[in-house]
Amino acid sequence: MSRYPIMKKTKKSYMKQGTRWTVIAVTVLLLLFIGIGILTGAKTTYRIYSSTIQEWTTKLEGSAFLYLFEMENRAFKDAHPEGNRIPSLTTLSFQLLTSLTPNDPRSLLGREIPGLSSYNSQIIIAGKGTDYSTLPIESEPPMIVDDRGEEGDVEETNEEDDKQEEKPVGEDRVYIYHTHNTESFYPHLPDESTDHDGKVNITLIGERLGESLEKRGVGAIVDKTDVAALRSEKGMEYYQSYDAMRPVVEEAISQNGGIQYLFDLHRDSLSKEHTTTSINGKDYARFAFVIGAEHPKYEQNLQLASKIHQLLEEKYPGISRGVITKKGSGVDGIYNQDLHPNAILIEFGGVYNHLDELYRSADVMAEVFSDYYFEDEKVSTD
Repeated sequence: MSRYPIMKKTKKSYMKQGTRWTVIAVTVLLLLFIGIGILTGAKTTYRIYSSTIQEWTTKLEGSAFLYLFEMENRAFKDAHPEGNRIPSLTTLSFQLLTSLTPNDPRSLLGREIPGLSSYNSQIIIAGKGTDYSTLPIESEPPMIVDDRGEEGDVEETNEEDDKQEEKPVGEDRVYIYHTHNTESFYPHLPDESTDHDGKVNITLIGERLGESLEKRGVGAIVDKTDVAALRSEKGMEYYQSYDAMRPVVEEAISQNGGIQYLFDLHRDSLSKEHTTTSINGKDYARFAFVIGAEHPKYEQNLQLASKIHQLLEEKYPGISRGVITKKGSGVDGIYNQDLHPNAILIEFGGVYNHLDELYRSADVMAEVFSDYYFEDEKVSTD
């Protein structure tokens, strides 16, 4: 039998396969060009922007991105949480389409159970004792705002203040304000019928922080806007406090071009064991940093909060409860931090803290932040 028919048949088979792969390659290229043409030629209404992609990707678990990094750098393989497996394409698609995470009931129940939506927060840096059961809790809308609070005996200065040599005050760089300006403290109220007071409240901590910053040479503006009265005047509800305060903050930024940092001071509603720490035999109110994750550039705000947390922990271990982000239903999610890259929300202690403890912490914050400020300023001018 001749072998030539077999050779002809094999050659014909190779040609057929080559033709098929050529057709496939050309088809893929055509589809690719058509896709690019649609994306770039579509009306602006239908284009996909980076913000759209960000919105999609925020629906995915952060750990899923480790697998993408691993494709480029195998060293990321060691970063996987123990026992974690690569998420399937089905799981990722389900999360993108529904905003639900199969192994996290909060993503579903948070919409149905009142109060559970507050656990949409993500712990970016956990301080001592911080977990999802000890996240900062916003005050409930006040039934009444009392005016019977009393400061009582409050320590005027601490040991650090006595040693601190006052520096010449520079230009105003820090803007301190209080969106929930009536948040108060049980030790200074006659009873627990309300935790909001018109006189003895979080604004006193803002004043102390401003004074301490200026002693260290950092110019500060302490805003004393009565947001509660402003809301009442505009017929706004408590949950609209950030909307009421927004024009005030915008005007402050426009009128004071030197402002580089914005601190919105609040106080938590957790019990004292979570909001207090003891250092060298003295009690201090602890800090918690809250960043709204519902605006495109929140990572800049997050960077500042993370740095201050780190510096606090280096000098006063345990005084910071950590850094968290908030988004989703039931929370503001922006906190006016989109107005400036260095705008952050700081929880100072809680409703059970005494002003002594809060003032000590205000001095600590001023000390640590001023060191950071002058170091950052030095680097910027070099």
